[in-house]
Amino acid sequence: MNQPERNKAILKKYIPEHAIDKIADWIYVFDFKLKIRKSRSSKLGDYRAPAEGMNHRITINHDLNQYAFLITLVHEIAHLSAFNKYKNHVKPHGNEWKKEFKILMSPFLQTPVFPEDVISVLKQYLRNPAASSCSDINLMRALKKYDVHNGITLLEEIPVQTVFKYRKRNFTKGEKIRKRFLCRETITNREYLFNPLTEVEHIQKETFLQSI
Repeated sequence: MNQPERNKAILKKYIPEHAIDKIADWIYVFDFKLKIRKSRSSKLGDYRAPAEGMNHRITINHDLNQYAFLITLVHEIAHLSAFNKYKNHVKPHGNEWKKEFKILMSPFLQTPVFPEDVISVLKQYLRNPAASSCSDINLMRALKKYDVHNGITLLEEIPVQTVFKYRKRNFTKGEKIRKRFLCRETITNREYLFNPLTEVEHIQKETFLQSI
């Protein structure tokens, strides 16, 4: 098995089948090394420009579903393409990157690659793509439908004044303020804003007054 075939065999585990040939071709054309990394809470993927004899490097979290993985990968390839054209003379997620991202995503905006519900919100997102797909609640919600949940609960699915666990800390869910929920940590009584699609462990109902 030659290198392109090995690349396709690996990509088959992570992205939709109809996107494999295009991405495998880009790995050769853009000449980058793709690494699959363990889950990182701070980011879904990243791009590093060539340095000290190394070529372009892209890393993507291993636990993304196939549609989120593809979008994240194209996001990072767009950084690579922008670097090739402009080096470090532009903002990381400025107009130049947005233009590259839109161009590179265009071959995938069809049903053999993405389901119709994802395509609909993805097209909306691409009108003005942000630094992270996670910042677009509609796109994130559409993508999460294809996660393997294994009993995971989303914050927006539990009632207000319910206690939940997040990263080994207990919080009480409060009311929604604009796009996020105001939640209070049980021990410190500090307030935090949570994305509605945060994955949490549902514990029990409890009001803020009970912890005062």
